[in-house]
Amino acid sequence: MAIRLPSAWKDELLARTDIVSVVSSYVTLKKDGRRYWGLCPFHNEKTPSFSVNADLNMYYCFGCKATGDAIKFVMEMERAPFMDAVKLLADRAHMALPELQEDPDYERRRSQRERLYNANRDAARYYHDMLWKPEGKAALDYLHGRGLTDGVIRRFGLGASTNQWDGLTNYLTEKGYTREELNLAGLTVVKGENAFDMFRSRAMFPIIDQYNHVLGFGGRAMQKDAKPKYLNTSDTPVFNKRKGVYAINLIRKNRDLKRIILVEGYMDVVAISQAGVTGAVATLGTALTNEQARLLGRYAPEVFLCYDGDEAGQHAIERGLDILEAEHVPCRVIYLPDGLDPDEFIRQRGLEAFEAIRPMRPVAYRMQRLRLQYDLKSPDGPAEYAKKCAELLRTVRDPVDLENYLEALSVQTGFSRDVLLAQVGTQIEANGAQATPLLPPKAQPVRERRVREPEGYKTEQTLLALLASGRLPRDMVKEADFFSETLRLIAGRLIAGETPDAIVADEDLTDDARQAAGEAFSRLTGTEIDNAAEVAGDCLRKLRIQYLTQEMNKLKETMRTLESNEQKTQMLTEIQELTRELDQLKQQGR
Repeated sequence: MAIRLPSAWKDELLARTDIVSVVSSYVTLKKDGRRYWGLCPFHNEKTPSFSVNADLNMYYCFGCKATGDAIKFVMEMERAPFMDAVKLLADRAHMALPELQEDPDYERRRSQRERLYNANRDAARYYHDMLWKPEGKAALDYLHGRGLTDGVIRRFGLGASTNQWDGLTNYLTEKGYTREELNLAGLTVVKGENAFDMFRSRAMFPIIDQYNHVLGFGGRAMQKDAKPKYLNTSDTPVFNKRKGVYAINLIRKNRDLKRIILVEGYMDVVAISQAGVTGAVATLGTALTNEQARLLGRYAPEVFLCYDGDEAGQHAIERGLDILEAEHVPCRVIYLPDGLDPDEFIRQRGLEAFEAIRPMRPVAYRMQRLRLQYDLKSPDGPAEYAKKCAELLRTVRDPVDLENYLEALSVQTGFSRDVLLAQVGTQIEANGAQATPLLPPKAQPVRERRVREPEGYKTEQTLLALLASGRLPRDMVKEADFFSETLRLIAGRLIAGETPDAIVADEDLTDDARQAAGEAFSRLTGTEIDNAAEVAGDCLRKLRIQYLTQEMNKLKETMRTLESNEQKTQMLTEIQELTRELDQLKQQGR
């Protein structure tokens, strides 16, 4: 039997692999816009045409058309077979190799996971049903007291665990689950001959992954003296709190999300979502992890940290920024005044006030935090504060941003811009980075090689790339919108839910189709991504014009061969209808 990796394990390996870091160990890369560029390792060239797209987790060369994911790259560079490349990346990501399909125990473990998913799903339904019964009154009163409507309660599937010792256990046992399965799922505690529910007298928050599997639960105690206040499912074969994110299942459905707002708790997510904030998620009772940061980076171009305004929340923001930056996830901070948490802020001041808060860049936020540590009225305070800020500013590469930071720092400390800039340069030398200029010139964009292509092909490529970006409204683009049979096939797979990196890594894909996919996915500019829906609409308009023009030409050619005046009149009417639509589309373009 041929060895085949479980698809979920392979997806996790690629999600935990930083393709920029992998390629950088073989190729010198420089960032330009959203992509990284370097000299292609697969053919000789003097001008960089090899690009790495961290957002799509793939590489593409505009010269030789080489494309693929991290596994494919390692296979090519190391001349290694598939499994050797997988093992190398697994070691790099500190992942154990999975049970392979030929493992005689593999099917048992797969079946076990399915049983645990089903048990959690049935438990979520039980908790939700109990919320509306007299036994769930305390939890329902609590949720209503926090301002939640019945609609948002149902949307998030919230529920209630009763004060019965074994209510859920008995319910699931009657549905055919064993005590061992319920214990393994973290739903039941088994001690000797006794078995009782893990969660009792709590408002229940089901934790659902991006594939709509119920993984576990968070429970908020209804009794004031109960410990802990929040109880979460322990790690199980289907749940690891370091890897999941609360409400990621709702984030995945929003294909044109421009940013994710990361908050601290389940209730914050539910409450601010009800108020009209989109894209809110929370970690699962733990500080932000690298795995969670990479997961969030897949679903939006930026992550905004919006933790509680108290000191603990601000420390958590600083740690979160470190994690996100280490994973190359663009991030900012929504700073809430007066020690408020997101739910409190919106309830007291409203959604408009929340949305009016200008997100802070990481450097600006860290400077604000440093400001609290120094007395600028003391003799040494301004100088010490300026030196610490200079350490931060040495990482700034955008001239405009640096100028703004220097101006603000000059006002705060009284030092001139030139003095502060000199201090920033001193910090660079002190850290051994003299070889890197303070403000390097922006790299020139790489020009694509000119090739003869069918009419409208580049428009189709742009449309396909926008579809791959995940920024378009659902159902905006259809397979039938593409003339190219290859691009139509790729579009169909994207619409069906496959990711761009999975498509280019598909071993069954022809080389021509893989190259076409890689080239299309790699052609977007930052402006096109930021205005995805508008650009896609323009592409669809152009392709419709191309289609109508072709249809009109066909009708005109056919009409020349007709002898019947009646047929000619009918065909002329069709041509006039197409002409009217064509004129309208051209007018829209103007």
